[in-house]
Amino acid sequence: MKLEKGLVQVYTGNGKGKTTAALGQGLRAVGQGLKVCLIQFLKPVEVYSGEVGAVSRLGPDFHLLKFDLVHPSFARDKLEAEKKLRGELPKILQRVEEIVKSGQYDMVILDEINNLLSQGFVSLDWALQLIRNRPPQVELILTGRGAPEELIAAADLVTEMVEIKHPYQKGIKMRKGIEY
Repeated sequence: MKLEKGLVQVYTGNGKGKTTAALGQGLRAVGQGLKVCLIQFLKPVEVYSGEVGAVSRLGPDFHLLKFDLVHPSFARDKLEAEKKLRGELPKILQRVEEIVKSGQYDMVILDEINNLLSQGFVSLDWALQLIRNRPPQVELILTGRGAPEELIAAADLVTEMVEIKHPYQKGIKMRKGIEY
């Protein structure tokens, strides 16, 4: 099965659930016979998350590509993390373009790309060009905080997650199986 028309979805905001919403879309797509590629930025390889385990059980219809990048603000050595991020991003973005244009996947999820866009690590022009040049049947989902206004304008569906109350405010740490 192929989509007749792929759209662009954006999940943004400071609230929890952006990646979870995108994964839900991916699960729904696989359940209908579509092929999905989840590309994770800013989620280090050494940090095992529940989505990695779940996706691995879905077989060849749901592919995960995880880049070993850390946002400089979360790194011990911020300068080294930024240097690595800026050094590897051109190759990574080229790979993303190849995946989107390949026709191999019906849905491509770019998890945490909005963070990279809003902070200038990835150019907005690159993202807008990716949207314009993707095959018409590819659904493209972009997640992360701070989606730029131009990206929001280019999208077909935009959801902003608004944090009203969060367990972190009570000092509750991340919980395995819930936050990761």
